[in-house]
Amino acid sequence: METNDIQMPTKYDPASIEQGRYDWWVKGKFFEAKDDQEKQPYTVVIPPPNVTGKLHLGHAWDTTLQDIMTRMKRMQGYDVLWLPGMDHAGIATQAKVEAKLREEGKNRYDLGREKFVEETWSWKEEYAGHIRQQWAKLGLGLDYSRERFTLDAGLSDAVKEVFVTLYNKGLIYRGEYIINWDPSTKTALSDIEVIYKDVQGAFYHMNYPLADGSGHIEIATTRPETMLGDTAVAVHPEDDRYKHLIGKTVTLPITGREIPIVGDDYVDMEFGSGAVKITPAHDPNDFEIGNRHNLERILVMNEDGTMNDRAGKYKGMDRFECRKQIVKDLQELGVLFKIEDHLHSVGHSERSGAVVEPYLSTQWFVKMAPLAQEAIELQQKEDKVNFVPGRFENTYLRWMENIRDWCISRQLWWGHRIPAWYHNETGEVYVGLEAPSDAEKWTQDKDVLDTWFSSALWPFSTMGWPDKEAADFKRYFPTDVLVTGYDIIFFWVSRMIFQSLEFTGERPFKDVLIHGLVRDSQGRKMSKSLGNGVDPMEVIDQYGADSLRYFLSTGSSPGQDLRYIPEKVEATWNFANKIWNASRFALMNMNGMTFEEIDLSGEKSVADKWILNQLNETIETVTRLSDRYEFGEVGRALYNFIWDDLCDWYIEMAKLPLYGDDEASKKTTRSVLAHVLDQTMRLLHPFMPFITEEIWQNLPHSGESITIAKWPEANPEFTDEQAASEMKMLMETIRAVRNIRAEVNTPMSKKIKMLVKAKDETILASLERNRGYIERFCNPEELEMGTEMDTPDKAMTAVITGLEIILPLEGLINIDEEIARLEKEWEKLNKEVERVQKKLGNEGFMKKAPENVIAEERAKEQDYMEKRNAVEARRKELRG
Repeated sequence: METNDIQMPTKYDPASIEQGRYDWWVKGKFFEAKDDQEKQPYTVVIPPPNVTGKLHLGHAWDTTLQDIMTRMKRMQGYDVLWLPGMDHAGIATQAKVEAKLREEGKNRYDLGREKFVEETWSWKEEYAGHIRQQWAKLGLGLDYSRERFTLDAGLSDAVKEVFVTLYNKGLIYRGEYIINWDPSTKTALSDIEVIYKDVQGAFYHMNYPLADGSGHIEIATTRPETMLGDTAVAVHPEDDRYKHLIGKTVTLPITGREIPIVGDDYVDMEFGSGAVKITPAHDPNDFEIGNRHNLERILVMNEDGTMNDRAGKYKGMDRFECRKQIVKDLQELGVLFKIEDHLHSVGHSERSGAVVEPYLSTQWFVKMAPLAQEAIELQQKEDKVNFVPGRFENTYLRWMENIRDWCISRQLWWGHRIPAWYHNETGEVYVGLEAPSDAEKWTQDKDVLDTWFSSALWPFSTMGWPDKEAADFKRYFPTDVLVTGYDIIFFWVSRMIFQSLEFTGERPFKDVLIHGLVRDSQGRKMSKSLGNGVDPMEVIDQYGADSLRYFLSTGSSPGQDLRYIPEKVEATWNFANKIWNASRFALMNMNGMTFEEIDLSGEKSVADKWILNQLNETIETVTRLSDRYEFGEVGRALYNFIWDDLCDWYIEMAKLPLYGDDEASKKTTRSVLAHVLDQTMRLLHPFMPFITEEIWQNLPHSGESITIAKWPEANPEFTDEQAASEMKMLMETIRAVRNIRAEVNTPMSKKIKMLVKAKDETILASLERNRGYIERFCNPEELEMGTEMDTPDKAMTAVITGLEIILPLEGLINIDEEIARLEKEWEKLNKEVERVQKKLGNEGFMKKAPENVIAEERAKEQDYMEKRNAVEARRKELRG
């Protein structure tokens, strides 16, 4: 067994202790799932970051929470799998690679599909390397032996299996629909890839002339360029102004085409003129009206947002240039008679920022109603997905209940190619896992699948599915918890749930822990435009990974946003520094103690008993709150125990026996220190893995690494309420003396006379047992303790539970000021007495409250009255 040769530098330097440690963990395979059948599995899959750039603070927060859980469960004896991986991120990655090519004066068409995909794979390899370096810097305990990528062979098999199965069930279909079209990247977008922004636009009011010359009908539009594709005007069938016109036609200005007036309940009689132009190829609502009335669909735009052949003389113009020109032309014709400002919500592509065009296109869709229904019904069952906090379940259910069919095809080259082929002569569609045997007669669909289609399968495709006998799938699926932000409940969480139910018959995870967004210190969202983003790697360079991790994981409660405040990260560095210095002091005084020499059976001081009792309470609190994902509360419990109980009190009190001559007391104190520090490092390890491993390796320990050390359990033998009570009185006494000294500006170095008047013999006996501590921390020239004593007039006093402290300070005190202070103290205590007595006098409270609560209130009443009486007596004495 190794002894604890102290190799801890005097100064806490995160960079030096973090250097090389992660490689040592990975080399030791401490993070690898062992498939140990004697242990219960515990599984988390990482939300795969996109291979498009650096990890941001949100990633650091998200992954730190997962690391805390998996490190804790590993120490608790679970067979833990934390599976890493990355997402190919179709649109985002392709956009980055295309931008890089543009800088080189090239585009994807110059390269061709095959070469472009090769180029993108090179990009992926480079950025995957960056991400792994960042994971390492954060200290994430990932099982790299199982790392996956959404485009690797196994996941591609899963994607094809899902597509073909859903197609054969009639749940995937190909159809002409109005979809969200990004003219910049020339691809379809799903509803949730569209960001709506308020834009100052205009309402253009026009008169369409009736073909029979009997008048005109007024319509208004925000997109006049689409009028070139109008195939009807719709009015409400009950609208008295227009119902006589249904069946007649209008002449469409500029084009001269005659289009019908139709009656449709969709039209809102109260809005605008009550008549609307219908453009089935350029508006989702018009598309539905067009279906009901068998209207032609006229597409007047190209994929890049320019006008096409059907736009006549406007052919080749950009859509917004066309808008300006057509407005001018309509004004000259006398058709457009009014333009009014109009602030309206306009969809923009989440990826490119381009204004999204509702566009008629043939795409692949997933029929969502039956899949969503199954997911909704799951939430009524015992084995439902548990959302933490629970309010997010309603967010999820609302989305699922109102879901639309999902457009899954994307006009990209980077992604999962759609497993559909079209016959070169007949146009027949074939969907299968492999190409048709007579492949030369078929052409594969050029499109790829939406990125979310593959990431929806992530919890089970990463485990070897569709091979249902795959060892990891059988052992580690379903997973235990998913950690993610509330911003992707719709994008990702919902899709994983319905795909998992459909293909495995099980929920993909038991719990979903939802966190918020990281915001800046003013509460603003971090963005490039504001320039308020923070690189987590730079924070680590400045303060160390442990400080950043502790701040991120304990800085908010589940579901809430987190404000990044540099001063708070600095405060966590100070906390780590305190731990370092306390541990170093303890180790210097352990005299080379080995793990086998730790002996907790000796006679313990009240401080020894108390710290072991506090440790028990902290173990129970940290374990209980961690299981509820209340990491902010866990952080508070650990901070209070380490900073206050261990460092400020116990280590200071331990100096008495450590610097004394009693060898037995020395050995017990060293053993208690070694044990408490060992257990504390284990409790803190999931939050601050680097510093705790470094300290633990220097402590007397057994085992190879703290990562696989046993999680602490409360020891009933160390629960000691009497020691806790005795220590509380001691601490209150010492604090009271320090406060009085501060109040009259008397430094601790100046010796003073001190009188302690105990309420009874039991308290006096306790005080006598701990006389050494009182003398050490109060520095009295003379210490008199008893149940009866004469109190000098000129003195400062403090009343605490069970005793009164009197410091004769003749010449150092203003009597009038002390009387005024006592009067304030009396008023405060009197209010507390009145408050408790009012409560106890309330019949409703006395009837409803449990006995133990009433007993607590009675004890408070007694305590406040005793303190008030003591203050009153002292006040009278001073008044003479």
